Amino acid sequence: MKLAFVGKGGSGKTTMASLFARRAAALGHPVMAIDADINQHLAAALGLDAEAAAMGPVLGEHLADIKDYLRGNNPLIPSADLMLKTTPPGPGSRLLTVGETNPVFDALFTDHDGIRFAATGGFVDDDLGVACYHSKVGAVELLLNHLVDGTDEFVVVDMVAGAEAFASGMFTRFDHTFLVCEPTLRSVGVYKQYLGYAEDYDVRISVIGNKIDDDDDVAFLREHVGDALAGWCSRSRYVKAAERGSVGPVDALEPENLAVIDAARERAVAGGKDWAKFTRQAHEFHRKAALAWGNDRAGVDLADQIVPGHVLGEHLLRAQAV
Repeated sequence: MKLAFVGKGGSGKTTMASLFARRAAALGHPVMAIDADINQHLAAALGLDAEAAAMGPVLGEHLADIKDYLRGNNPLIPSADLMLKTTPPGPGSRLLTVGETNPVFDALFTDHDGIRFAATGGFVDDDLGVACYHSKVGAVELLLNHLVDGTDEFVVVDMVAGAEAFASGMFTRFDHTFLVCEPTLRSVGVYKQYLGYAEDYDVRISVIGNKIDDDDDVAFLREHVGDALAGWCSRSRYVKAAERGSVGPVDALEPENLAVIDAARERAVAGGKDWAKFTRQAHEFHRKAALAWGNDRAGVDLADQIVPGHVLGEHLLRAQAV
């Protein structure tokens, strides 16, 4: 399952993403966690050494290598220069699985407590004033477009805050999106904005309430998000200790908060995967990108890279049907 964690800055989405990933890994599920936020804090939340993680390789600096690996011997993509972040897989493209070994994963991911982790990388001095952060996130979008995952596997992506995720089609690359929401008007405003942008794309969105103090907080969220509310987490001594650098075993999280994480995982699994929709939307956003800027840059019609009927995950669907 490909899962996004979004929300207003400071809502606790990174904390929730880390708790979800760590809990799933502790239960024996294959887990991949990717920090795609401009503020890179997921490594520390997962219990990695933050300084060491910051010094390691990042996805955003190896986009050309990722493109070159994923295109494989696809005759429709003769060079990495003709591959956009939206380019879908086709005949000869390399597909990925969560647990496999390959040069990209070996070079750019770190294994920690059963979690395969990578970061896009934040801004560096050379980026300031001349680069868009979404060019770095494009590496994540490409990986998701080529990743064949099952319902018992979890790819957890900590997204940029607010509605910035809609600057590209990556918001459609997830089986389920969890929006972490505080009981405030600003936070539910981000939910309503996200819902409005996503309404035409059949995006599954659930709300996880956070920093809940009392029944009034829960009632406030119910009033504003209704049935989208999947659960809520109270203020946590465990989380406070983790934010001070003491990351304990995930099963030490308060039982009522741990139950919310488990319920979120169960809700995602119950929703299942829709490979046909995933592929259709990949093709739609690749056409948009090609027309908007890709064709002018490449000098050819990049929409010709789309192969009708080439559904990502189709072999997995056949295997599940047997």
